[in-house]
Amino acid sequence: MKIKFMDENFLLHTKTAQTLFHEYSKNMPIFDYHCHLPVRDIAENKQFRNLSEVWLGGDHYKWRAMRSNGIDERFCTGDADDYEKFEAWAKTVPFLIRNPLYHWALLELDRYFGINELLNPSTARRIYEKCNDMLHKEQFRTRGLMQKMNVRAICTTDDPTDNLVYHEQIKNDSSFSIKVLPAFRPDKAMAVENVKSFNEWVNTLEKVIDTSINDYTGFLDAIRKRHDFFHYMGCRISDHGIETAYAEDYTKSEIKIIFNKARSKKELSLEEVLKFKSAMMVEFGIMDYEKNWVQQLHLGAMRSNNTLMFRKLGANIGFDSIGDFEIAVPLSRFLDRLHLMGKLPKTILYNLNPKDNEVLAAMTGNFQDSSIPGKIQFGSAWWFLDNKDGMEKQINALSCTGLLSRFVGMLTDSRSFLSYPRHEYFRRILCNIIAKDVENGELPNDIELLGHIIEDISFNNAVKYTGINIEK
Repeated sequence: MKIKFMDENFLLHTKTAQTLFHEYSKNMPIFDYHCHLPVRDIAENKQFRNLSEVWLGGDHYKWRAMRSNGIDERFCTGDADDYEKFEAWAKTVPFLIRNPLYHWALLELDRYFGINELLNPSTARRIYEKCNDMLHKEQFRTRGLMQKMNVRAICTTDDPTDNLVYHEQIKNDSSFSIKVLPAFRPDKAMAVENVKSFNEWVNTLEKVIDTSINDYTGFLDAIRKRHDFFHYMGCRISDHGIETAYAEDYTKSEIKIIFNKARSKKELSLEEVLKFKSAMMVEFGIMDYEKNWVQQLHLGAMRSNNTLMFRKLGANIGFDSIGDFEIAVPLSRFLDRLHLMGKLPKTILYNLNPKDNEVLAAMTGNFQDSSIPGKIQFGSAWWFLDNKDGMEKQINALSCTGLLSRFVGMLTDSRSFLSYPRHEYFRRILCNIIAKDVENGELPNDIELLGHIIEDISFNNAVKYTGINIEK
């Protein structure tokens, strides 16, 4: 069955939208400045066994949908064979109507494999075998999949203790033109709510820097060394996955005591935990400012809700959801604290609860300055908001309170090499929104002006904002 509803003008409801997308946005390169791709797979140019491995492996979005369709865990994260897992996914796809996964699945089959038909139980075997035949070819290894989507550069997500050996391997490989850079994710450096895990992480940090960490000052010095190393390796972006901003009042002497208490394996009070997190966030911000990095704050995820499944499978396997945390006051205090110190770095704010769209969009205007246009950004719709409705609301909130023209645009935030059509999805939605205003007489019918804005949001703004030289 040929897909007629997702043609070349999919989501483009007017001639103006079609012009903006096809003539300005469609062929812009991709700079995916926040993702979770496994760097080793890129360094080794991994060849996937089959479609199940490349498409379903590690994809908690699909696992959640399959569980909601009554699929047993064996076919998600369990020991079912690869085709059985794919068949379970194919059974689920017809029930995804109005879920973004429905559009994404069809786009991914078409853009990577040229398959323009619906996935369901009756087509599953044919699609599986056709894709498997292509996956055995050189151009369908990890690097080829990225090149096929016109990717120019990506920033992965990396713990400060990572040796970045695979980043270095890619950096020194002249045969591969895509730039793969690390991003600094120091969440574990302030996760003192779990004293056991925190101490295990600090012990790992000691081994990495080959120096004992005896106190809080030594701890900060060790993190700075890793920050310096990441900078040397081309890192220009940090990232924090936090429930909300942390901005408790504290003194340095208090933080020293709290650190020593944690290292002594004594449980901390909630007040002590929040003070330590607040202090560390300030230190991270200062480090980023001094190196002209971008700090990203991903706010609002309520993680690992299902205790039984967390104990069985661990984190990041599809049991997270939208949180309902206080955002405005602590975020304002955090940004203001760094601003008062003259150390506020370029910052991208992401929210997971749609109620906070206008909160974050308005917050960005409080701390802009002349150092760079759009210094404080309201980031693209994230995770549970990464869909047509979420993107439209994020774009509208930003447009009403800030400068959409300076927006740094889309990112995948994905662990999958087949996720790049999400950039196209976003670009189509963006073009359609702007074109609708033109058709309604609310924007001038100046295609050249609007086209350049579309090009900037699609690619140029992110490159300029991060300051990253994406040429390898």
